[in-house]
Amino acid sequence: MINETVKYIQKKIKDYKPQIGIILGSGLGDFANDFEPVQTISYADIPGFEKSTVIGHKGQLVFTKIKNKNTVIMQGRYHFYEGYNISKIVYPTKVMRKLGVEHLIITNAAGSVNKDYKAGDLMLIKDHINLMGVNPLVGENDSTLGDRFPDMSEVYKKDLIEMAEKKAKEIGLTVHKGVYAAMSGPSYETPAEINMLRVMGADAVGMSTVPEALVANYCGMDVLGISCITNSAAGVHPSRLSHIEVVETANKVKGMFKELLLKVIEEI
Repeated sequence: MINETVKYIQKKIKDYKPQIGIILGSGLGDFANDFEPVQTISYADIPGFEKSTVIGHKGQLVFTKIKNKNTVIMQGRYHFYEGYNISKIVYPTKVMRKLGVEHLIITNAAGSVNKDYKAGDLMLIKDHINLMGVNPLVGENDSTLGDRFPDMSEVYKKDLIEMAEKKAKEIGLTVHKGVYAAMSGPSYETPAEINMLRVMGADAVGMSTVPEALVANYCGMDVLGISCITNSAAGVHPSRLSHIEVVETANKVKGMFKELLLKVIEEI
């Protein structure tokens, strides 16, 4: 099926070969609108792809040049809580690799577990904890994509993290470096679960990113993960949590997020 998907996309984009892939999280989809597309393809039209059902996720691939780099942007992603099999969640990541993507930038909206983080902060992901209860590599292995037992000691490339941190300083932006914990959702975590995550060493929590990062690492892509801290997790502050708040906070910080992303892409 992947070969069929790749052939369909290649017919649309012709000789355009993306080097960099970007997955845009909740409230961050506007980044793709700032560039003239070479081609835009709706997920609904791509064989093997599914519709994105979450508010704020347009559900399309945008092929464009950013800082003279051939780029493909996922304007919206799939989540496990939408009811899709985990293999569907990571299918676009595998397709991007087959199209030629070597560097994958994964973004998300996340809740702060670390009490020093506040809404509007950005966090570079240095590692993750998979608590989704599934692993996207379970099943028959495709040796054309990667080894059956991939090493996970550096899923998020240290040189990319260091470069992103340097670029953030150049634009006067303070970023955190932390551990991202992935839960299945769609319910937000309980205060007890947040306490558990803090004890385990997590700094932020969300419902995405880990499946794509895991598969990208398996496929040999260099991964950079960026979390936009959109809210304090349950128990950190007394306020109730809502997806509307997540999207609104992401919209407020998208300016500095875009500026950092442009600097990073230019340097890759």
